[in-house]
Amino acid sequence: MNEYTFDGYRPGSLAGVLGLHMDYYRDMWGFGIEFETKVALEMAEFLRRMEPDRDLFLTAWDGKGRLAGSVTIDISGGGPRGAHLRWFIVSSATRGKGLGKELMSRAIAFCDRHAMPQVWLTTFAGLDAARGLYERHGFKLVSESDEDQWSSGVREQFFVRRKAR
Repeated sequence: MNEYTFDGYRPGSLAGVLGLHMDYYRDMWGFGIEFETKVALEMAEFLRRMEPDRDLFLTAWDGKGRLAGSVTIDISGGGPRGAHLRWFIVSSATRGKGLGKELMSRAIAFCDRHAMPQVWLTTFAGLDAARGLYERHGFKLVSESDEDQWSSGVREQFFVRRKAR
């Protein structure tokens, strides 16, 4: 894996993470304004209320200072389901090079350090590489439905990782 600098929020991170999402989901899935505004609004709301001692906003930067990937663990707003894994993305230039695995490992280690009994995420069918990564980190598919919070004609999936007792 190339060398990356891992950090939290930096000015421009919100726009950068949103841009990574749109680069991928626009090109691969045809997502547009409904998805972009949903991600932008929810991520902005998270960053404003984020509790740095409880929540994780992890960014990875390449050697040229470009945003290469990100993942969020929302504990303070995860609700009764536990910690919410959100906005997991890597740039097209880093896809398949181990950065996603490193981000996911760091996110799960953060949850374990905070003794989170459960971590959950929503995604959709067809993201096979991400699903494999989730499953390798202990997530299990709990439900699937035609509900489509992204307004893009996809089949929504709900995954949960329960910490071993």
